[in-house]
Amino acid sequence: MEPAEVEFLAEKEMVTVIPNFSLDKIYLIGGDLGPFNPGLPMEVPLWLAVNLKQRQKCRIMPPEWMDVEKLEEIREQERRENTFTPMPSPHYMEFTKLLLNHASDNIPKADEIRTFIKDIWDTRLAKLRLSADRFVWEQEAHAKLDNLTLMEINTTAAFFTESLNHMYKLRTNLQPSEGAQSQEY
Repeated sequence: MEPAEVEFLAEKEMVTVIPNFSLDKIYLIGGDLGPFNPGLPMEVPLWLAVNLKQRQKCRIMPPEWMDVEKLEEIREQERRENTFTPMPSPHYMEFTKLLLNHASDNIPKADEIRTFIKDIWDTRLAKLRLSADRFVWEQEAHAKLDNLTLMEINTTAAFFTESLNHMYKLRTNLQPSEGAQSQEY
């Protein structure tokens, strides 16, 4: 799966917008939305919120977790724990990137939020690399990686599968085959 595909999936998450226009209910494949009334908050998919924002038709309200204090707490918890902690959104990285790229004027302390999200991302990827290193050194056959997001899995999947293939080849080459004869005479 490509990062763009993961981002596409993230765009289905709901976000609150405050429209500045009136429109009756709209009927979409994913469900009905509306009616849109100026000044009244409503939930829409992220893709629609970004589209409306680009056309200056709404203000996007950041989700509750997109707050400096909450992100700082998440970062510190991620640094303290040996395992991966649950993230506030399964698409926290893509969601934040889209909102900060298209609606940073609607998000208080946008630069600090960007820094915290990057710190969380870096901490989790470092933890993932350490887990992979430990997995290889201990010659394990399987691993349990809870609370990883799809983008984190996608980022490391190619590396992991290639590494596992190399490990398999090395292990099978080191084991003597059953029908092999000794070369000693």
